[in-house]
Amino acid sequence: MKYLIFILILLYPMNIFASSKQFIKNKLEETDNISFKFIQKIGEKTEQGKCIISYPKKILCKYDGIYKKILVSNGRSLVINSEKITNYLRYQLKDTPLNLILDKKFLLDNLDRVETIQETDETFFFEIKHNKNLLNIFFDKKSYEIKGWTTTDVYLNTVETKLFSIETNVMIDEKLFKIQDYIN
Repeated sequence: MKYLIFILILLYPMNIFASSKQFIKNKLEETDNISFKFIQKIGEKTEQGKCIISYPKKILCKYDGIYKKILVSNGRSLVINSEKITNYLRYQLKDTPLNLILDKKFLLDNLDRVETIQETDETFFFEIKHNKNLLNIFFDKKSYEIKGWTTTDVYLNTVETKLFSIETNVMIDEKLFKIQDYIN
């Protein structure tokens, strides 16, 4: 009986014994871009919409709602624009928590440093403390895809972002991240 168990172990791929951390790392490494719908909560305010992230550090989010809010980063700058504001808001990406979320190498490096991945019924997650930023990244327990994050924005509000209808490695046009196209 011992020999049968030994043979079965040898026949099965070794990755069945990998940890959730390794599965998350593998999934993140193979992800070049991700398209998703989101719900974002800042304090009592809730917004939703659709985003595309292209690693490294590019994002385009179109929010639902009457003001047609847009958030876009070309990897260096982050622009927020909507019909509600008279001028667009522009930030250096490096000065925002999104700089960390959009940096796959940073996430992988920090994942390597994490001793233990925490879990809930539906997600795995880990915490990153970097400079003045505290970031929690959540991953789906079944697919190991990124499922959301919590951060603190530039105004010190806690921002919870939950992702759904996730697609990875879809065909995208990199011109989508051209900031000038979203500035009035």
